[in-house]
Amino acid sequence: MSAREKTLPLKVCGLTRAEDVRLCLELGVRFTGFIFAPASPRRLSPEAARALPRGGAARVGVFAGQEAAEVERILAVARLDYAQLHGGEAEDFCRALGPDRVIKTIWPERLARGAAPFRLEDLEAECARFAPVCSFFLLDAGLGGGGSGTALAWEALKGFVPPRPWLLAGGLGPDNLPLALAACAPWALDCNSGVEDAPGRKNEKKLRAAAAALLQATASPSNFRLKTR
Repeated sequence: MSAREKTLPLKVCGLTRAEDVRLCLELGVRFTGFIFAPASPRRLSPEAARALPRGGAARVGVFAGQEAAEVERILAVARLDYAQLHGGEAEDFCRALGPDRVIKTIWPERLARGAAPFRLEDLEAECARFAPVCSFFLLDAGLGGGGSGTALAWEALKGFVPPRPWLLAGGLGPDNLPLALAACAPWALDCNSGVEDAPGRKNEKKLRAAAAALLQATASPSNFRLKTR
């Protein structure tokens, strides 16, 4: 495996099975994601997440609507590196967990003004508000809550320059990863339903194809510039 493959700028979320985690580690994904949000069909117990293989990827827990003390407990029990806050948590919540452990989810479509699309200046202002209390941003489609499985308007993100590295989520899979990369320049991408057969059951062929498409796209500087933290 090459040095590039070992740092594949990809997060695979909604993992529930050891074989899927092992495949992610084989492919060199940067983040493995486990969901603890109560309403998610991919929800795991902290003990089940802890038992899944670790490898060299950073382990991320996804939370929505939980108390800070509960998030802290799950981070410890499941041996997680980051808490991805997907429930609209405020700055004080992030600060209580520790900015070095927070991936803050932002929904650009929440910032739209009536029928008009969101504006970059509004998105960048929202990111500036949370920059002191997080390590990464994750931009997702929809208006909040769990993943929508739909794509953001990537072209509207052209020129987006946040104060922290950012991950792009929302309906990403092997067929549209190159299109997303050509439209905007995220630091990494986040796949979930786009590489699944069913909630929590990843499809090996789709996941390998997504990794291959990302490797091919990142090999061309004109399409994507791999950024380091």
